[in-house]
Amino acid sequence: MPEGEGKTPPQIAEKRPQTEESGFRALFAKLRKRRIIETLAAFVGGGWLLVEVVERLLVGHYKFPDETIDLTVVSVIGALLATIVWRWFRGTEKRPGNIKVEVLLVPLIILATAVIDLNLFLQIAGLPGKTLLIGILAFCVGIVWVILKLSQWASAMPESGKREAEVSSPTTVRPEKSIVVLPFTDLSPQKDQEYFCDGMSEEIITDLSRVHDLLVISRSSAMTFRGTQKKVREIAQELNVHFVLEGSVRKAGNDLRITAQLIDARNDTHLWAEKYSGALDDVFDMQEKISRSIVDALKVKLSPDEKRRMAEKPISDITAYDGYLKAKAETLKLTGEAIHRAVRYLQDALAIIGENALLYTGIAFAYLQLVNVGAEHEKSLAQAEEYAKKALALDPEFGKAHAMLGWIAMWSNPRTANDYLKKAFSISPDDSFVLQGYAIYYVQVVGKFAAATRLLERLIQVDPLDIVTKWLQGGIHFYNGEYNLALSQWQKLYDLYPENPIAQFYFAATMVYLGQLDSAFSIIDKGASATPNNAFTKLGLMLKYAKMEDKDKTFLEMTPDFKKTCHRDITFSHHLAGIFSLLGSKKDALDWLQSAIDRGFINYPLLAEKDPWLANIRGEERFKKLMERVKYEWEHFEE
Repeated sequence: MPEGEGKTPPQIAEKRPQTEESGFRALFAKLRKRRIIETLAAFVGGGWLLVEVVERLLVGHYKFPDETIDLTVVSVIGALLATIVWRWFRGTEKRPGNIKVEVLLVPLIILATAVIDLNLFLQIAGLPGKTLLIGILAFCVGIVWVILKLSQWASAMPESGKREAEVSSPTTVRPEKSIVVLPFTDLSPQKDQEYFCDGMSEEIITDLSRVHDLLVISRSSAMTFRGTQKKVREIAQELNVHFVLEGSVRKAGNDLRITAQLIDARNDTHLWAEKYSGALDDVFDMQEKISRSIVDALKVKLSPDEKRRMAEKPISDITAYDGYLKAKAETLKLTGEAIHRAVRYLQDALAIIGENALLYTGIAFAYLQLVNVGAEHEKSLAQAEEYAKKALALDPEFGKAHAMLGWIAMWSNPRTANDYLKKAFSISPDDSFVLQGYAIYYVQVVGKFAAATRLLERLIQVDPLDIVTKWLQGGIHFYNGEYNLALSQWQKLYDLYPENPIAQFYFAATMVYLGQLDSAFSIIDKGASATPNNAFTKLGLMLKYAKMEDKDKTFLEMTPDFKKTCHRDITFSHHLAGIFSLLGSKKDALDWLQSAIDRGFINYPLLAEKDPWLANIRGEERFKKLMERVKYEWEHFEE
């Protein structure tokens, strides 16, 4: 039963919104940071002193014309405006399109000041009547200046830079109705209910994600703040949201107590808070009440369909639900033993409630992670596909099942992945699992970067901190041949995950593209010491040996099992084509290139022109024929 339902807690009632005050403080902080307040003070004091000197000394004593005072005042005001504009815009963190506003405005202010001063000087000199002509000339000069600078910036800014600015732009404006559900804190006596707390957070995220007018941060980004010491406002700024939900769970036997509070991070105001107590069987009712309270507090109007979907609970039995939550936690440990435990939990849940689309998808996801960690590849891939299709047979409109088949297809048959991912996106356009799969397909497989950018923009909004999102921010440049831009993103990825073999490989490979071999080899060697049998580590070693022109060591890494792994991975086949091309082994390079293309790699601009590793084979007749085929498929690909 909810405790105090409908009442505002005393500590909340005493708080008053501080929107106006906090807005003024934020403005004041910016003025101080950009040294505008001290600039104003200096000009007011110094300007007053200068005018006094001109008036008393030059005009009063030396009998200069009275207009000299006007000249001085106009010059001081012009200098003040130019300095303030320069300091304000130079302190701007984001520059959409890389446009430097201060470089446009400051010369115009100086020009306007000079025009006024010149007219005053002409009046002093007894040459009136030139005001209109000077004004027209100054206006023309100003227009020419603006056109000149904008054209220079436009021509100097590559398409990749424009796209990078566009990709980053969603984070500069916060959606009004945006929220992150932070991991619920485990207050249980034994501190052994973390999986249950995570499940509570995830179910609320799922409920809120069904509301069209609400942007909800995905679980993977929200979970990065477990145990954080950061303040609510800092978290909200990092995730670019307005609202934050915090909560706690105390589960002891069959007794359950949940607290939750919704905070407006803009002014640190509590919008709503509640406590719920009851039996474990009441958990679904508690979850729904929390979700509906959030929607009400944010003044979001639900459609009938949204109300229906929020009320739906795909697993109604509490024991089966508990097993599902345990399985999710085990799967994400990414070890073969833990994933097999997860499958057992899910099978036990199926035995309780019978066929269930969510449980089938959970099993498919578990088997897909076995593929991801390199365990029982063919068998696991087949089982993942089997269970995803079972989920789809039960619920043809289950977006996660379509996305699951899309991810699976990128390993098994990439040419079929597009249909599954397109369908998943039409059903669940804000699901990060869907967005990540679809964006990776456009980036790594078909090389359609305008479509990938649109997906990445949305992904940055809903799941900005997930490792796949971070990878895509580099991958979108890497697979477009923009290696300098890719390197800056890979650096961020590597700094976050320095022990991750994927982060190591792409960071090192990009350095090789840019000729930074010592740094690249250092990272490759680090991976070889830590994870010598990882596929990405072996690929990195082959790249290193190829650049060293050591054929023996390069071929030594190509063990039968590794060769099998590379043949079933479209991107590994592409990388190996480049590595063998660097080595001068043209037949091997062309064989691997054909393997990649046969599986659906049709990034024509990269293969035909942009990838420097393929330079040694571009003159080959076989390469040219392959490019004819790839060009046709790339140009006729339907997004």
